Amino acid sequence: MNSLQVAKALNNNVIIAHHPEHGEVVVIGKGIGFNRKTGDSIPLESVEKMFILTSRHEQEQYKQLAVEVDERLIEIIGEIVSYISQRTGTALNEHIHIALTDHLAFAIKRAGQDIAFHNPFLYETKEIYPLEYELAEYAIGLIHRKLGVDLGEDEIGFVALHINSAMTNRHISEVRGHTELIADLVSLVEKELNVTILRNSLDYSRLLTHLRFAIERIRRGEQVGEVEKLDNLLKEEYPELYSLAWKLTKIMEKRLNKPVYPAEAGYLTMHLHRVAPPQIQ
Repeated sequence: MNSLQVAKALNNNVIIAHHPEHGEVVVIGKGIGFNRKTGDSIPLESVEKMFILTSRHEQEQYKQLAVEVDERLIEIIGEIVSYISQRTGTALNEHIHIALTDHLAFAIKRAGQDIAFHNPFLYETKEIYPLEYELAEYAIGLIHRKLGVDLGEDEIGFVALHINSAMTNRHISEVRGHTELIADLVSLVEKELNVTILRNSLDYSRLLTHLRFAIERIRRGEQVGEVEKLDNLLKEEYPELYSLAWKLTKIMEKRLNKPVYPAEAGYLTMHLHRVAPPQIQ
């Protein structure tokens, strides 16, 4: 059997179907449900773009969403997911269909009610996830062009995190948590050193990049090479910066619930030296 058999059409863009390999599935595709009736067969080769939700839990969630959401939004999100997949060459976690549909439907509803939703981690998101941010710009732009709703830059940041979640197979709460952690660490650096790091500066970009990769190393349990002489030199030359770096690693350790190797403090000290005021350098 090389065809889908329609069990139920939820709307023009979503059907419940029996798939030859996956059993009952939710199939999302532009116009796939148009004029379809229960029992109809759809040759697999005739379906140009198809996104199949095979997880039973994901299916049930999406079935509920599909009947509540504007069909045009479902079609647009299909285009967005297809674009992301093509641009990145990545097999996205299928949950992105549910996450983006739910998130963007709510964002559009808020926009219609003139309810603003500030994104406190916009700068960090843009700097840490530049590719995802660019893809999110495309997504928000497409919604603006096709639905006439301008969701604004704050939403670009939120959507970028959802895209990263789908690309890395990490739950959105973990992705958001790491972004919050980086923002909190930068805030502590500014407070302890009594400085304001310009958000468009190279030093800010370097610090965020280092913190991001440090968190990734800690999450994966990777150890950075220890250089004992350099570590001792940094302690002696920059005791205040080293102490702050140590404090930052302890915060990461607690928030990530993972051990942090001591060498991280040394590498972080060097990055803090770039943003520290002259009297501490």
